[in-house]
Amino acid sequence: MIKGDTVRLFCVFKTFEGVLIDPSSISLKIYDNAQNVIETIPVGIENKESTGKYYYDYTPASELNEVFYFEFAGSVNNKPILVRDSVKVKFI
Repeated sequence: MIKGDTVRLFCVFKTFEGVLIDPSSISLKIYDNAQNVIETIPVGIENKESTGKYYYDYTPASELNEVFYFEFAGSVNNKPILVRDSVKVKFI
């Protein structure tokens, strides 16, 4: 992604059997390249594409350089479920 641009962060939540599932209390955490939490964002029904599929349109904070990590997390049957990935940031 180009620094200063907005990126759509996307995740898919599945059970161990591979069935799409909707967790409760979903949040999105953004980490810098040292794995420090930069911000935590609640994710609601407005960010739901379909069962188990969620997104968030994010404009990275100016202190995020080179790469940042994101984590969508929630809970299913009182157990945590999460998805993590990274985004490379370039200044072009």
